[in-house]
Amino acid sequence: MLVPYESLTQLSSETFNNLIKEYLISQVEDGSFSGEGEHSMERAIEQCKAALKQGILVVEYSEEDESIGIRRKEDIVIQENQQDDW
Repeated sequence: MLVPYESLTQLSSETFNNLIKEYLISQVEDGSFSGEGEHSMERAIEQCKAALKQGILVVEYSEEDESIGIRRKEDIVIQENQQDDW
């Protein structure tokens, strides 16, 4: 289930930023983001918030394993299409 951006803005800023930081850390692990320095992280958080607002990134809640995470919208569409093919 996708969480609407408007619902994300209802979260405390600390919770919202922690969700984004978790996503960014996963991007460091796969090489998509170089998180060196505090200013770099702050800038990346702002860029991520903008991408969420624009719908480039989305927040997905999985009822199956009760997890929440940020994904690229195109990755979710691809996964849904692959499941339809099965």
